[in-house]
Amino acid sequence: MSHNIQVRRGRASDAAALAAFAERTFSETFAAANRPEDMAAYLPTAYGTSLQALELGDPDIITLIIDAGDTLAAYAQVRRGDAPACVQGAAPVELWRFYVDKPFHGRGLAQQLMTAVLAAAFELGGRTLWLGVWERNERAIAFYTTAGFRSVGSHDFWVGSDRQTDNIMRTDVRQP
Repeated sequence: MSHNIQVRRGRASDAAALAAFAERTFSETFAAANRPEDMAAYLPTAYGTSLQALELGDPDIITLIIDAGDTLAAYAQVRRGDAPACVQGAAPVELWRFYVDKPFHGRGLAQQLMTAVLAAAFELGGRTLWLGVWERNERAIAFYTTAGFRSVGSHDFWVGSDRQTDNIMRTDVRQP
């Protein structure tokens, strides 16, 4: 199946589907480890059709999508912006979001999406790619380590009123 995977750019018409997918995958990944009131406070600040529409139209954000028929299977967002001080390297760009829907785990989608992420980071002028990943998300940390990222520090990430720690990881970006 993985040889038929097509990564495409998000479009304005994807806003509603992306918002629903992004909120659902974040919830499935993190709700069990967070208080319901913190999830309820966080989700509307990060997800919603209008928010995702703004992101899809922002020239400093590249949204990448993998479709599986008429449903989304995975997405990632790469954005220009300030990096934490612990991120050393030229022209840092952030891998802001990276989610593969559970039914598609183990099918090679994450690797193909990461290849597209690195190309998108280069396109945005990035030569260093960094990300924040929850210190308790061992599956994601293992994937990013395999993809060439190394831990360089940490920062706070708030889910509602709960201050959590994200590991900051970085890798070099080369021309695709």
